Amino acid sequence: MDVRVSETAPLPKPATVQAAAPTDDTHSSDACAVIRSILARTTDKWSILIVKSLGRGPHRFSELRRAIDGISQRMLTLTLRNLERDGLVLRTVTPTTPPRVDYELTTLGESLWTLTEAFGQWALSNRPEIEAARTRFDARLDANT
Repeated sequence: MDVRVSETAPLPKPATVQAAAPTDDTHSSDACAVIRSILARTTDKWSILIVKSLGRGPHRFSELRRAIDGISQRMLTLTLRNLERDGLVLRTVTPTTPPRVDYELTTLGESLWTLTEAFGQWALSNRPEIEAARTRFDARLDANT
């Protein structure tokens, strides 16, 4: 399975700036690029599962790996590093033999956890309606073939 973590290089700015730029900055091409890069990082499958796990409290690497079914050691390492880079996860090394490494959400990470929990609740609450819509859609497709 090809899983892309995200692009870390900033996107280039357009060569020319339009004279009549929209007054709402969330619709400018720069704002869209920023939003796209942040959403790509924070809403990928592994990031969401890591944030969900860390929402219950600090975890060691091995605990996260056991808690997240199907994640490879490499993908867990890359995703944790990216979440740490974005200020969502704090990595704490305790100098013992062997060193103990704990991961926990920062305040910013906790705000993302709140959003992911709300989105998860929305999905569960609306599952019957979504499944019914899928059934109607698939029946329409089957009727047309």
